[in-house]
Amino acid sequence: ICLSANGNDNKKFKGDDKMDGAPSRVLHIRKLPGEVTETEVIALGLPFGKVTNILMLKGKNQAFLELATEEAAITMVNYYSAVTPHLRNQPIYIQYSNHKELKTDNTLNQRAQAVLQAVTAVQATNAPISGTTVSESAVTPAQSPVLRIIIDNMYYPVTLDVLHQIFSKFGAVLKIITFTKNNQFQALLQFGDPVNAQQAKQALDGQNIYNACCTLRIDFSKLVNLNVKYNNDKSRDYTRPDLPSGDGQPTLDPAIAAAFAKETSLLAVPGALSPLAIPNAAAAAAAAAAGRVGMPGVAAGGNTVLLVSNLNEEMVTPQSLFTLFGVYGDVQRVKILYNKKDSALIQMADGNQSQLAMSHLNGQKMYGKIIRVTLSKHHTVQLPREGLDDQGLTKDFGNSPLHRFKKPGSKNFQNIFPPSATLHLSNIPPSVAEEDLRTLFANTGGTVKAFKFFQDHKMALLQMSTVEEAIQALIDLHNYNLGESHHLRVSFSKSTI
Repeated sequence: ICLSANGNDNKKFKGDDKMDGAPSRVLHIRKLPGEVTETEVIALGLPFGKVTNILMLKGKNQAFLELATEEAAITMVNYYSAVTPHLRNQPIYIQYSNHKELKTDNTLNQRAQAVLQAVTAVQATNAPISGTTVSESAVTPAQSPVLRIIIDNMYYPVTLDVLHQIFSKFGAVLKIITFTKNNQFQALLQFGDPVNAQQAKQALDGQNIYNACCTLRIDFSKLVNLNVKYNNDKSRDYTRPDLPSGDGQPTLDPAIAAAFAKETSLLAVPGALSPLAIPNAAAAAAAAAAGRVGMPGVAAGGNTVLLVSNLNEEMVTPQSLFTLFGVYGDVQRVKILYNKKDSALIQMADGNQSQLAMSHLNGQKMYGKIIRVTLSKHHTVQLPREGLDDQGLTKDFGNSPLHRFKKPGSKNFQNIFPPSATLHLSNIPPSVAEEDLRTLFANTGGTVKAFKFFQDHKMALLQMSTVEEAIQALIDLHNYNLGESHHLRVSFSKSTI
């Protein structure tokens, strides 16, 4: 076959549909950046199996890549139809070639063959391909390709897409499942090759995703293969884009996905100890990608104002919203809407805090009603004009002594958890006994199910019978004066009693 004429493959350029054509172990790659090397093209195929041949058509910005088996090629095409492949930050297109194998003229193709041999030799010894150097003894071929990831100090939402973005720097991520266990966010992530899992673990274990928080703890899983049933914001199989989304969760909206990809391309995995610097807008995009937000562009990045709706208008006050939302950030202003008293605007200190409050409080029950929390299109909450009485519906909390996150590096940053039935109490004076606290909390209208003092009696865990009761108790009793100039501090706990 004379490949330079390349006639057949050109006909298929009309649509960018990567799936057309019958499967073949030869893949046709288009729209390559001009200066791209053979090694970079080969690297696209390596996670899926042995690459047996390559032909670069430099003038046309195209290449042909031959894999050892058709099965490997199918996995690769499926994977890259769910995750757009990029070389040098440019999207490229991969589809099956009409050719069933590459017959290349070796004299013309010597350089490519040499590169291929070198890369295959490296792969055979199980050493990593990328720039990282891992001593060969450290890479035991028996390791699982599946990593178990636990995220500590999670006070910004970490989504499946953020994990995918970070871990794909080390090789093709085939599947991810996320879940919460023991009140901790965890994920199982499967690479195409155990070597990539090994590299990712070495580079990322102990790293922070965002500044000073969301610390990755990584181990090998005992599982060697993940079984993903649904593609949604909790789990995804990138080799099978055809899977249903399951629980009625829409899969990613393409506009969000695009905005998200644009933002997180700023993600670089830097030296071993610096955080994986993701700018705020990417945190916003990440929360949005998790299906929590409708995103107008990515303007949400710095948006500090939340719109809270379906409030119980008989009961809600600026103070109660300040207390509840204050668990996730420093509330600056609260405005209950004059013409629509079941809705309020809440201005947080920064965009990350508004993301955090939104991801934790949307869908929770407050005063018997399920509240909805979204980003507002307003950028600030206006105070009423001088002399205008708005019946106390707007309140400025900018100078409140009750902000939990004013101090940089405050311990409170590490103790941000989703609303839970168990509350953490602190700042308890010596004279206050278990019975006093049980009575105090029962008076908020719920049932106290369990109680446990910490050793020094200054702190305790107290469990209400439902999350809604705990939310109510926190609103009523955070900063409650227990006497002896002790004001009770209440937060949600990740522990159970």
